[in-house]
Amino acid sequence: MENLSIVIPVFNEEKALPETVKKILELLNKYPLTEVVLVDDASTDHSAQILKSAKHGQMRIISHHKNQGYGAAIKTGIKNSVYEYVAITDADGSYPYDKIPVLYEKLRAEHADMAIGARIGKKVEIGLFRKIPKYFLRKLAEYLSEEKIPDLNSGLRIVNKELVVKSLKYLPQGFSFTSTLTLILLSNNHEIIYVPIDYYKRKGKSKIRPVHDTLGFLQLIIRTVMFFNPLKVFLPLSGFFFAISLLVLLVSYFGGRVMDITT
Repeated sequence: MENLSIVIPVFNEEKALPETVKKILELLNKYPLTEVVLVDDASTDHSAQILKSAKHGQMRIISHHKNQGYGAAIKTGIKNSVYEYVAITDADGSYPYDKIPVLYEKLRAEHADMAIGARIGKKVEIGLFRKIPKYFLRKLAEYLSEEKIPDLNSGLRIVNKELVVKSLKYLPQGFSFTSTLTLILLSNNHEIIYVPIDYYKRKGKSKIRPVHDTLGFLQLIIRTVMFFNPLKVFLPLSGFFFAISLLVLLVSYFGGRVMDITT
């Protein structure tokens, strides 16, 4: 697994970090030509101390002085990475880190631009309250992008670093980073492959605000596709308003409220 940087954003993950660091170190011992960049996004718990105690020649720790967001932490990690390909994963223990080599091998073998760990494996622990809005957001994204998307915002993926760097100004600072990246690459006809993975219950408290972040995801999906493929948004809206106008005209005419201009 050469030429790969693994970027992991960290914010208040003291419950998961010891096990996460252990598994990442095991991965690095197997693949000496891989680096890991952990970005502490101004954690207020013991995450920073846990990271400082994790010493390895292939592991680097970068700290934000103030909290900037999930996407901002990933951007910092990518900007400070050295290799051509970048893997992104979470620090909360929900993703199978041992699948990173599998994703990388498939990415290189199929000459794809991004490989996404799709959470459609045998064991997937996503609550119903999150599953329902995720389903509708995914279906909307599939319609707007005209592509099948098994997992829109998976936090485990490997991508060509150059493509991310070119898209940085379009990528948000928050949790919508991964969803937006998926849509940008699809809108520009880049090859994306999906690899089924398991998904486990996170350790510690989730930072996601269900209603607020779902509305944010929806806004970003529409905004991103409007930028790259505006007709997919504007044509249906135009058709809708035309149909409403025609309906109003017909109701007014047959209701006797359209004046006869010959009288």
